[in-house]
Amino acid sequence: MKNKVELKKTIIYSVLIIASFNLIFLIFYNYQYRVYTYSFNEKINQMVSSLKQKYPDIDKTEIVEILNNKSKNSKYLFYEYGIDLNKDSLVLENDNYFLKFLGLNFILILILSFSLLLIFLNYNNLKDKQLKKITRYVEEINNKNYKLDIDDNTEDELSILKNEIYKTTVMLKESAENSIQDKINLKDSLSDISHQLKTPLTSITIMLDNILETPNMDEITKIEFIKDIKKQIININFLVSSILKLSKLDACSINFINKEENIERIINCSINNVSALSDLKNVKINVSGNKESKIYCDFKWQVEAITNILKNCIEYSYENSKIDIIYEQNKMYSKIVIKDNGKGIDKQDLPHIFERFYKGKNSSSESVGIGLALSKSIIEKNNGYIIVDSGVNRGSIFTIKFEK
Repeated sequence: MKNKVELKKTIIYSVLIIASFNLIFLIFYNYQYRVYTYSFNEKINQMVSSLKQKYPDIDKTEIVEILNNKSKNSKYLFYEYGIDLNKDSLVLENDNYFLKFLGLNFILILILSFSLLLIFLNYNNLKDKQLKKITRYVEEINNKNYKLDIDDNTEDELSILKNEIYKTTVMLKESAENSIQDKINLKDSLSDISHQLKTPLTSITIMLDNILETPNMDEITKIEFIKDIKKQIININFLVSSILKLSKLDACSINFINKEENIERIINCSINNVSALSDLKNVKINVSGNKESKIYCDFKWQVEAITNILKNCIEYSYENSKIDIIYEQNKMYSKIVIKDNGKGIDKQDLPHIFERFYKGKNSSSESVGIGLALSKSIIEKNNGYIIVDSGVNRGSIFTIKFEK
């Protein structure tokens, strides 16, 4: 019966009406009894008066004893006159009263039944109206009309259903808006990808044309061109690989194999991936923390995430500088902090550094702006989050937390 407000009201009204009619029947029954009693007593009184007139010597006590005598033999006296006390009434007036009261009782029962019928018809009518409204709302939603105000503050079962439909409508509306936004984002992403690929491909084409059109090109220049071509191909390969990874993450098509992994092992593998780049700029990477610290994650993908962050830190670090990696674990969370001593990030760029293809003021010409976006997606897929604190010429601090 919980939340069935209309049904509760209907039952309460029905009980009140039944109780009222029972009271009316009780009063009316008492009235009938008094009418019958008065009519019968009036006839007895007339009989006694006639007896007193004919037999003045008769004792009143004797008359009362006769009236209250429980003997049943006297009933046979009336058989001689064709009267059966089990079927016929000695007082004909009471028969008229009986027929009158029978008609009144029948009318009262009809009124009671009609009242209850009206209550339940009204209840069903209300339900039908609500169901028609809900049906109409669902039809509107099926027609992709999500601008419906069907919020209901009552607590009956159909109102709860309406509110649930309202919530579903809001979610569908948000989903539709997100779908439109996703299409816009996809269009923008394809535009960005096209732009990112166009520049290195143009460079490669120009360099290859130079090599083909200059058969007598000296060997040193030719080797430089080939090196530049290789570098551009590596950049294209990284870009395409990162885009594919991001697409798989967005589509939730990657099956993460999560288990407890040693944090230091993840960091060391990530450092090994960027060792060539750090050696080139002579950037020293210092690691400190509890060697027993662990996180629950997919090892391969977390190495990918940390590698991209380290690569970003090295790219923006000054030569002969250092990067500090500090990790820890407690009962609440596991944390990895990566701090560089590089150029830092401008405060206007800071809110956007995890956006895809975003390139800040201090970005290098070779940056494609996708590494940090990929790292953020991977970390969040493993139930973690990443924040950054930075300023121009004071380096950057990346903090990664994994809640337990």
